[in-house]
Amino acid sequence: MRVFDYSFLKNAMLPSNLIDITSGISELKILQNIRKNDFKEIFIKLESIAKVQSVKGSNAIEGIITSDKRIEEIVNNSSAPLNHNEAEIAGYRDALHLIHDGHQNIDIKESDILKLHQTLLYYTAYAERGVYKTSDNMILEIDAFGNRKVRFSPTPAAETRMAMEQACLAYAAARADSGINQLLLIPCFILDFLCIHPFSDGNGRISRLLSLLLLYKNGFDAGKYISFEEQINKSKNVYYESLRLSSDNWSSGKNTYVPFIENFIMTLLMCYKELDSRFALINGKRVTKKERVEATLLNSLMPIGKKEIAYVLPDVSASTIEAVLSEMIKNGRVKKLGGFKDAKYLRL
Repeated sequence: MRVFDYSFLKNAMLPSNLIDITSGISELKILQNIRKNDFKEIFIKLESIAKVQSVKGSNAIEGIITSDKRIEEIVNNSSAPLNHNEAEIAGYRDALHLIHDGHQNIDIKESDILKLHQTLLYYTAYAERGVYKTSDNMILEIDAFGNRKVRFSPTPAAETRMAMEQACLAYAAARADSGINQLLLIPCFILDFLCIHPFSDGNGRISRLLSLLLLYKNGFDAGKYISFEEQINKSKNVYYESLRLSSDNWSSGKNTYVPFIENFIMTLLMCYKELDSRFALINGKRVTKKERVEATLLNSLMPIGKKEIAYVLPDVSASTIEAVLSEMIKNGRVKKLGGFKDAKYLRL
């Protein structure tokens, strides 16, 4: 069976770009923590938006979809699930709620991971919820002609419980080591979880929930305000390629974690950068809503619509955005492209 040991992170000669990325994350994290005191209302609204995006994004990666309206209704508990896909979506909503509101009381241990899985599949008719797989599974690859081949063979069902126990213990040991960068440790555990593939269904979604859990427990909570799952979904081909590269030779313990680590922390960095863009500050000073709308438009290199501005600035009303746009057009600062609901605005 695969041996789990993350002590290599203590003495490993890791690529310098990983250190650069973690430094960038730390700087933006400090800035975000300062802003939380000044923009409490914005953070509350961003969290509400991110929950919907997270539920939508994580399920979309697995091909579980429904309309945006139905996702919002389900996430906001204003409607019960009506079919299998919506049952999956409702389960992710509840599991995400556990992470958001109770991550201090959840840990990387088997009982908590099994509880998350049971919550994830609670509304489905799936029999094996909250238990490890009872038969071997495999990860298939389908080519352009529809031909299937085995891309990866996860840990056999008979060895899964032991593998999960050892991985959790190895993570706990590494977490207690002050010489190990915790931000680099997280994706190593997530990769091993995905390679063990301990459940018959829901492994990908549980891996993203565990990613958020570990990030939150280590003080990196950008995913609460900018959906971490949606960032993965936006570039899922790159995500899957990093998973492929890092899982090669995993069973023999000769794999490299670097591609997956890099993709993971780059995804987190993009969350922090997008969160930073929500605050159109000028020279570090707090500015009015009007000035923030203007800065959002002027900082955009591409044409941007009213809905996109509203998404970036959730605390600014539609009427304020409309008024600012009209004034900027009148003053020749932006150009309107198209008409009606599909209109975009480009800085001049």
